Parts: sequence; structure tokens; C-alpha cells
Amino acid sequence: MAVITPHEVKSAPPSERRAVRRSRHPLVLNLIALVIGLTVWVLASLGMDNLPGPLPVVEEAGAMIADGTLLDDALASLRRVLLGFALGTALAVPVGFLMGWYPTARGLIEPFIQFFRTIPPLALIPMAIVLMGIGETPKIAVIFLAAFMSCVVAAFQGVTDVDRTLINAARVLGASDRTIFVKVVVPASTPFILVGMRIGLGAAWATVVAAELIAAQEGLGFRMQYASTYYEIPKVFVGLIAIGVLGLVMDRLLLLAERRLTGWQERR
Repeated sequence: MAVITPHEVKSAPPSERRAVRRSRHPLVLNLIALVIGLTVWVLASLGMDNLPGPLPVVEEAGAMIADGTLLDDALASLRRVLLGFALGTALAVPVGFLMGWYPTARGLIEPFIQFFRTIPPLALIPMAIVLMGIGETPKIAVIFLAAFMSCVVAAFQGVTDVDRTLINAARVLGASDRTIFVKVVVPASTPFILVGMRIGLGAAWATVVAAELIAAQEGLGFRMQYASTYYEIPKVFVGLIAIGVLGLVMDRLLLLAERRLTGWQERR
């Protein structure tokens, strides 16, 4: 990757210099936020006996990396999240399009969506155990439901919020309903879908900890629960940080996809 030197920045046109500054500005703020967060953590650990500081957590993370525990747990949780999130998104997008494009489908499906959307996925864990046993299926099912409910509403809203002027203009030009849907509705709905996917991803990670309490033998949520039973607080913090880092990386990948797929949008 090419590195832009200060001399090259100064010799670049004004528009390019502004673009470079804008790209650096969020990174600088992120680093400042990280330093502030670590400082607050250190100060809080000095004032609270039960709160471990960054150093014990780093040492515990090193031990878990060395014995392979952290990698195995992270991969187990990541596998469950990816599978549940992928299945939930794959079903949510067509269902949302169907609800938004066909009023009859909306009338039939939307009441069920709104009903189940108000029920936390974690509340369905006991029923999932009864219906699906204690294997991987109930864990993935509750993650699937969390991702599905977040994304289906976004896809539905994306279709209903498409500018009617665009649709009418396409009809005047002789476009068929299929062409209008593919060329107008889908591109206009893409930003909503990607936002819904980001929300669904967060819901999936929030659910995986509770989902891994269902007779799991590995996973970050399982390890945190096991560590808390024996009051191994640094290990709990390692699990929390690992979930946060994995979720942040996946969110940034979705954000990158959003910028590439919606490059036609005006941005601040």
C-alpha cells in the first residue's frame, strides 16, 4: 500500500489535500478515544478492588492465546454468529421486499413481524431448548431470529421509502414492474438493507452470549459464564473485549461494503 508523504500532501491539489485530511481526521479521533478509554479504565481499576486493570487482562489474554482457548472460543462464537446472521439476512431481505412491494403480502406478514419483533430473542431460549434440544440448532436459531427481525424491518422500510417520482418516471419511460423493481427499488433500498444488516449483526453478537449458555462447551459466552462462576474476572474481560473487537471488525467490513455499494449517495 502506497504511503503518502507530507511533501506529496503539500504538493497535491487543494481538493486532494482536503480528502487526505478528512481520511486522517477520524483515525486521530479514534486514537484519542482509545487513550481516553484506557485512562478511564486504569483510574476506575484503582478505585475499585473488584475491577481488574488493563495489565491483568492482557496477561490473561496472553495465557488464553498460548493454550489455544481464546482462539477456539472465538472461532466457535464467530461460526454461530456468522451462520445465524447469514441465514437471518438471507431470509429477511426477500421477506422485506415482498412486504414492501405487495400490499397483500404486507397485510398478511406484517402483523406477525411486529408481534415477534417485540419479543426479545433471549426470551425464546427456553422454548428453543424444548423444541430443538441442546445442540447447535437452538443457539443458531435465536441468533437467526435476532438478525432477521432487525434486517426485515429495514428492507421493508427501504422499499416503502423509495421516491415515487423515480418509480413514476420509470413507468412513463415504459419500464416493466420487474425492471422497476430491479433497476430502481433494489438500488434505492440498498442503504436501508445495509443499515439493517449492521443492526442485525450487533443483535447477533448481543444474543450469542446468552445463546451459548444452552449446554455449550466452547464459545466466548460460555467461557465468560464459566469464568464468572469461579470469579475469574480478567477472563471475563478478555471475553468481552474479544466480542467487541470481532463485532467491530465485522461492522467495519459491512461499512466498507456499504460505501462501495452506495457510492452514488452524497455523504458528509
